[in-house]
Amino acid sequence: MIRTRRLLLAAGFSAAFAGLALAQTTTIAPPAASAPTAAGTRFIIVSSTTSTQDSGLFGHILPLFQARTGIEVRVVSQGTGQALDTGRRGDADVVFVHAKAQEEKFLAEGFALERKPVMYNDFVLIGPKNDPAGVAGTKDIVAALKAIQEKSVPFVSRGDKSGTHSAELALWKVAGIDLDQKKGSWYRDVGQGMGAALNTAGGMGAYVLADRGTWISFKNRGDLTIAVEGDRRLFNQYGVMAVNPAKHPHVKVNDGQAFVNWLISPEGQKAIADYKIDGQQLFFPNATQAGA
Repeated sequence: MIRTRRLLLAAGFSAAFAGLALAQTTTIAPPAASAPTAAGTRFIIVSSTTSTQDSGLFGHILPLFQARTGIEVRVVSQGTGQALDTGRRGDADVVFVHAKAQEEKFLAEGFALERKPVMYNDFVLIGPKNDPAGVAGTKDIVAALKAIQEKSVPFVSRGDKSGTHSAELALWKVAGIDLDQKKGSWYRDVGQGMGAALNTAGGMGAYVLADRGTWISFKNRGDLTIAVEGDRRLFNQYGVMAVNPAKHPHVKVNDGQAFVNWLISPEGQKAIADYKIDGQQLFFPNATQAGA
């Protein structure tokens, strides 16, 4: 039953990327081979946050990984909470997300043997250019949220238990604002991904918290712009974990771990750093940073 469900999931993913080798001096030992599928394709399933997919990062790095190892990566793009639940069910071989507290809980529950930091960027508060909350150009995200709530200015929340949604809720808490009591018609909970939330904010003239990577790659900006950035509380760390075969013996642990090892290797870290849009680097590798 589990195998059938995983194959059905895999059938809906995008076709394999055409790989181009990345010239590096770093060498990675080839992983142990997993059993081929009926079609002979060697692949793993990675459940990951929407920002790694929507920003275009996967489109850049996955062909490089496949060229190096021969392993295709099929991505389930979800909010972090859903991505971790996909791993809990054994419907993914690797989870690649950005909510450290949730990742550590996943690890403590035994669904992974270890968590590895991979990269970081930051969140930004996006808002309309006419700036009805009067926060544009500032760096204090807590003060900005207080101004939005006090003035009942429209705010769009992803509301999907993603890493971005979790970060947003934590910031409201730091601001001392109890959303259960304070939110009203000004607060729109869309229950969708980052692109949909940005589109909704654009249509409403609302503010929204976004990861910088998705914002840089977002094309339908309209009247939206960055209102608040640079607060240390907007730091956004990503981590990766191979699913524990003790929980789900069918997972492709060798190939899954090969992907983890590549991401944190000098070659993988360089591939992440090299991904840019219009000269802007979207993610900053930090696999060697203790405690990240």
